[in-house]
Amino acid sequence: MEKNPLNKGIITDNFSGIGPVTETMVQARAREIALIAGRPAPQVWPVDLEQARRELAGEPESDPRQAALESIPESDRWNPVPGSAGTQAPESPSEDEDEEGRSESEQLAEDGVGEAEHDQMLQAARALRKADKS
Repeated sequence: MEKNPLNKGIITDNFSGIGPVTETMVQARAREIALIAGRPAPQVWPVDLEQARRELAGEPESDPRQAALESIPESDRWNPVPGSAGTQAPESPSEDEDEEGRSESEQLAEDGVGEAEHDQMLQAARALRKADKS
Protein backbone atom coordinates (compact mmCIF):
# COMPACT_ATOMS: atom_id res chain seq x y z
CA MET A 1 0.00 0.00 0.00
CA GLU A 2 1.37 3.42 -0.94
CA LYS A 3 1.62 6.26 1.54
CA ASN A 4 -0.30 9.46 1.00
CA PRO A 5 1.86 11.63 -1.33
CA LEU A 6 -0.01 14.73 -0.20
CA ASN A 7 1.95 14.69 3.08
CA LYS A 8 5.24 15.32 1.28
CA GLY A 9 6.12 18.97 0.79
CA ILE A 10 3.83 20.20 3.55
CA ILE A 11 5.83 21.73 6.37
CA THR A 12 5.29 23.06 9.84
CA ASP A 13 6.69 25.93 11.86
CA ASN A 14 6.97 25.01 15.55
CA PHE A 15 4.40 22.27 14.93
CA SER A 16 1.84 24.65 13.41
CA GLY A 17 0.98 23.66 9.86
CA ILE A 18 1.80 26.36 7.31
CA GLY A 19 0.68 24.58 4.16
CA PRO A 20 2.45 23.66 0.94
CA VAL A 21 5.82 25.12 -0.01
CA THR A 22 5.69 28.41 -1.92
CA GLU A 23 8.39 30.20 -3.92
CA THR A 24 8.47 32.90 -1.22
CA MET A 25 9.30 30.23 1.37
CA VAL A 26 12.04 28.84 -0.90
CA GLN A 27 13.54 32.32 -1.35
CA ALA A 28 13.50 32.96 2.42
CA ARG A 29 15.10 29.59 3.16
CA ALA A 30 17.76 30.21 0.46
CA ARG A 31 18.61 33.56 2.09
CA GLU A 32 19.02 31.75 5.43
CA ILE A 33 21.29 29.17 3.79
CA ALA A 34 23.39 31.94 2.22
CA LEU A 35 23.65 33.69 5.60
CA ILE A 36 24.77 30.45 7.28
CA ALA A 37 27.40 30.05 4.54
CA GLY A 38 28.74 33.50 5.42
CA ARG A 39 27.35 35.39 2.44
CA PRO A 40 25.08 38.42 2.79
CA ALA A 41 21.41 37.64 2.11
CA PRO A 42 21.37 39.29 -1.34
CA GLN A 43 24.09 36.85 -2.49
CA VAL A 44 21.82 33.83 -2.93
CA TRP A 45 23.39 31.33 -5.29
CA PRO A 46 21.46 28.81 -7.43
CA VAL A 47 22.84 26.01 -5.25
CA ASP A 48 21.22 27.73 -2.24
CA LEU A 49 17.86 27.73 -4.03
CA GLU A 50 18.23 24.05 -4.93
CA GLN A 51 19.10 23.13 -1.35
CA ALA A 52 16.18 25.19 -0.04
CA ARG A 53 13.76 23.43 -2.41
CA ARG A 54 15.13 20.01 -1.36
CA GLU A 55 14.89 20.84 2.35
CA LEU A 56 11.38 22.26 2.16
CA ALA A 57 10.09 19.47 -0.07
CA GLY A 58 11.53 16.84 2.26
CA GLU A 59 13.84 15.37 -0.36
CA PRO A 60 17.07 13.75 0.77
CA GLU A 61 20.33 15.61 0.31
CA SER A 62 22.34 14.39 -2.63
CA ASP A 63 25.91 13.28 -2.02
CA PRO A 64 27.91 12.56 -5.19
CA ARG A 65 30.06 9.95 -3.46
CA GLN A 66 27.01 8.15 -2.09
CA ALA A 67 25.30 8.29 -5.49
CA ALA A 68 28.40 6.80 -7.14
CA LEU A 69 28.52 4.03 -4.54
CA GLU A 70 24.84 3.24 -5.00
CA SER A 71 25.26 3.04 -8.77
CA ILE A 72 27.54 -0.01 -8.31
CA PRO A 73 25.59 -3.29 -8.06
CA GLU A 74 25.28 -4.37 -4.45
CA SER A 75 26.82 -7.73 -5.25
CA ASP A 76 30.04 -5.93 -6.34
CA ARG A 77 30.27 -3.66 -3.27
CA TRP A 78 31.22 -6.31 -0.77
CA ASN A 79 31.79 -10.04 -1.04
CA PRO A 80 32.58 -11.76 2.28
CA VAL A 81 33.27 -15.15 0.69
CA PRO A 82 34.58 -14.96 -2.89
CA GLY A 83 32.62 -17.30 -5.12
CA SER A 84 29.65 -17.51 -2.75
CA ALA A 85 26.45 -16.18 -4.30
CA GLY A 86 24.55 -16.02 -1.00
CA THR A 87 20.79 -15.59 -0.75
CA GLN A 88 18.57 -12.60 -0.37
CA ALA A 89 16.17 -12.66 2.56
CA PRO A 90 12.66 -11.59 1.59
CA GLU A 91 11.72 -8.10 2.73
CA SER A 92 8.49 -7.63 4.57
CA PRO A 93 6.79 -4.50 3.29
CA SER A 94 5.67 -1.99 5.86
CA GLU A 95 3.64 1.08 5.02
CA ASP A 96 5.09 2.91 8.04
CA GLU A 97 8.67 2.75 6.77
CA ASP A 98 10.47 4.71 4.07
CA GLU A 99 12.91 3.34 1.49
CA GLU A 100 15.69 3.31 4.11
CA GLY A 101 13.62 1.30 6.60
CA ARG A 102 13.01 4.20 8.99
CA SER A 103 9.68 4.40 10.82
CA GLU A 104 7.53 7.52 10.66
CA SER A 105 8.61 8.54 14.17
CA GLU A 106 12.29 8.18 13.18
CA GLN A 107 11.63 10.29 10.08
CA LEU A 108 9.89 12.98 12.14
CA ALA A 109 12.68 12.98 14.72
CA GLU A 110 15.31 13.31 11.98
CA ASP A 111 13.36 16.18 10.39
CA GLY A 112 13.11 17.91 13.76
CA VAL A 113 16.83 17.53 14.43
CA GLY A 114 17.59 18.93 10.98
CA GLU A 115 15.37 21.95 11.57
CA ALA A 116 16.92 22.53 15.00
CA GLU A 117 20.43 22.40 13.51
CA HIS A 118 19.38 24.84 10.79
CA ASP A 119 17.90 27.23 13.36
CA GLN A 120 21.05 27.08 15.51
CA MET A 121 23.31 27.76 12.53
CA LEU A 122 21.07 30.65 11.43
CA GLN A 123 21.09 32.21 14.91
CA ALA A 124 24.88 31.84 15.12
CA ALA A 125 25.35 33.43 11.70
CA ARG A 126 23.07 36.33 12.63
CA ALA A 127 24.90 36.84 15.94
CA LEU A 128 28.27 36.80 14.16
CA ARG A 129 27.04 39.31 11.57
CA LYS A 130 25.67 41.55 14.36
CA ALA A 131 28.98 41.31 16.26
CA ASP A 132 30.91 42.20 13.10
CA LYS A 133 28.77 45.31 12.56
CA SER A 134 29.37 46.47 16.16
